[in-house]
Amino acid sequence: MPPSPALRILLVEDEESLALMLRYNFEAEGYQVDVAADGEEAALLAEEHGYDIIVLDWMLPGISGIELCRRFRHQEQTQSTPIIMLTARGEEADRIRGLTTGADDYVVKPFSVPELLARMQAVLRRSAPHKLAEELQAGPLTLDRKRWRATCNGTPLNLSRKELQLLECFMQHPGQVFSRTQLLDAIWGDEAEVEPRTVDVAISRLRKTLATAGVQKNIIRTLRGLGYALDITPPATQADTRR
Repeated sequence: MPPSPALRILLVEDEESLALMLRYNFEAEGYQVDVAADGEEAALLAEEHGYDIIVLDWMLPGISGIELCRRFRHQEQTQSTPIIMLTARGEEADRIRGLTTGADDYVVKPFSVPELLARMQAVLRRSAPHKLAEELQAGPLTLDRKRWRATCNGTPLNLSRKELQLLECFMQHPGQVFSRTQLLDAIWGDEAEVEPRTVDVAISRLRKTLATAGVQKNIIRTLRGLGYALDITPPATQADTRR
């Protein structure tokens, strides 16, 4: 099953031809891909963006892949991000070293792209199964990611692709606060001439569509100075308010 468009990979590989080939194949599978050619660049990208999985070469100029993996495991942004190590070192001691450093899996060069993709899918199924599920459910909302259709209590919602992707982002993490910058990065990526105001407009349209389907008015909450969050807590009843 192809991954959700929201899934984002950080590929850390200094061999340009291999990086280009892997990027092409990852994007063909529907992933969003950022490429770093060395450890310093990778560390900066990981600090700026949230990734669903990191594919990391062992042999890198400057910071080694092993040291970078160790750093990722000690940083809040990446401590739980799945990491797959790529290496020409196939001996057992090296595999054990990679795994004990914090890698989730280990692929020895030369490898086939289908095998790497299968291992990525397996790691994601273990670490974040909701990101690969064909259907997401949050309160009265259902999102069919295979057909890209959303419903509220069974009623179809007329949403644009960007609005569906926004809804997907919120439904994957109910209650989590997303800043405008995070949403721009996740949904619009590197599209030109996109401003933070774009997020506000898209969320306003999404709210209106949800309201027409009978969803509670503030299901997408605005947290002043922070961003937006999906609130699927049922509204308080009259009996609740008297307690």
